[in-house]
Amino acid sequence: MTTHKLNIRSIFKQVFPFTCLLCGATSGTGHLCSACLAGLPWHSQPQCPQCAIPSPDGQVCGACLKHPPAFNHTCAALAYAFPLDRLIPRLKYHGQLAIAPALGECLAQVAASRPRPDRLIAMPLHAKRIRERGFNHATEIAREAAKRLGLPLDTASCQRIRDTPPQMGLKHDARRRNVRGAFMCTGDVRGQRIALIDDVMTTGTSLDELAKTLKQAGALEVETWVVARTLPPGEVA
Repeated sequence: MTTHKLNIRSIFKQVFPFTCLLCGATSGTGHLCSACLAGLPWHSQPQCPQCAIPSPDGQVCGACLKHPPAFNHTCAALAYAFPLDRLIPRLKYHGQLAIAPALGECLAQVAASRPRPDRLIAMPLHAKRIRERGFNHATEIAREAAKRLGLPLDTASCQRIRDTPPQMGLKHDARRRNVRGAFMCTGDVRGQRIALIDDVMTTGTSLDELAKTLKQAGALEVETWVVARTLPPGEVA
């Protein structure tokens, strides 16, 4: 982008600043105002470094010790609670694309403290799903995170080659079988440190399968960066 275009955008934002997605107040250069940002369910409690589930003293949880996932670390910005449990479905299933930059902003705020990966890769959708929806919500979230963190977003190296049924409602083993062999990596990721972007981590089976595919293609390290993590009943972020 040229300096001229950047100056025009800067002037435009001064004259027409963002309004908060949640309350409608002026929010400056962010998509959420400071009060609404502070009121979100940030996932700040001690958590397993691999899957981000709450864990005493931030130790690796029993599930990850028993069955280590292919990804090395999980960075989860928020807990999947109100208002995320309203916003994310509105983005995914009702095409309210204005929500994606706000979610990407939240993710970037937390991921900024992580070691910088070589590239970001959004969880791919099958071509059929993209035709139905018209967009990939994970890619839209990743665009904002990439912009704010100054990181390259790779939208070409990974594809979902099987149109798998939705994971919602499936038990853990069924979820794992559902996504087995669902992805393909055609890009050169050898020796790369990669961060995978997705909206919500529940069991992490889709992210695990994609991370496994990337490591088989030669990726050195794979992290998962998710906007929200579902928590066990009774847990509060």
